[in-house]
Amino acid sequence: MRFMLIGPPGGGKGTQAKKLSARYQIPQISTGDILRDAVSHGTDLGKEAKKYLDKGELVPDNVMLDLIAETLGSDKCEDGFILDGFPRTIPQAEGLDTILDNLDMHLDYVIALRVEDEVIVKRLTSRRVCKNCGAIYNLLNNPPENSGVCDKCGGKLVQRDDDQPETIKNRLEIFREQTQPLLEYYRNKGLLNEVNGAQDIQSVWEDVKAIVEPS
Repeated sequence: MRFMLIGPPGGGKGTQAKKLSARYQIPQISTGDILRDAVSHGTDLGKEAKKYLDKGELVPDNVMLDLIAETLGSDKCEDGFILDGFPRTIPQAEGLDTILDNLDMHLDYVIALRVEDEVIVKRLTSRRVCKNCGAIYNLLNNPPENSGVCDKCGGKLVQRDDDQPETIKNRLEIFREQTQPLLEYYRNKGLLNEVNGAQDIQSVWEDVKAIVEPS
């Protein structure tokens, strides 16, 4: 099976992608992971991407699409995949269509998680990250046993700069401008399925499963 998850930052895409990956034994594909892997292995595309990352610039669509094509064409995606957070724009979606055509593949499900802005702000401002090991907690539904201290390594928990309220609102505005049009794009293709992502994690998962495995 081949899935795509669309949703705002903090909307729960990564969590649901991990559940799909475990259930169907297919890889979760995120652009962040692809970039880190390519850069760490020093591939030609990784070196090209690093030029932009080192300057704090966004990796251009053509480089990102080449990385996606390389990944989707690899053995690990032979039985399916889950695209988590890609594409973000209509040009990227059109580039992805070309890649899938060239690989003789097609998407089976596009699942959009709908979450109101106020819920996103509450979720993300409650997120804490361990400075030492990178473990992620949420004060709302996954708090540490001891306030401010990582359960795993005892490191200090901090709030990331991009989890500040004003930064979150800016990220949501960018999402609306760039990514919301994707919903209509995939609706017109007959692929879009929408789920209420404001529910608890298990309820969202049950709704996602009901789409893929209708009773």
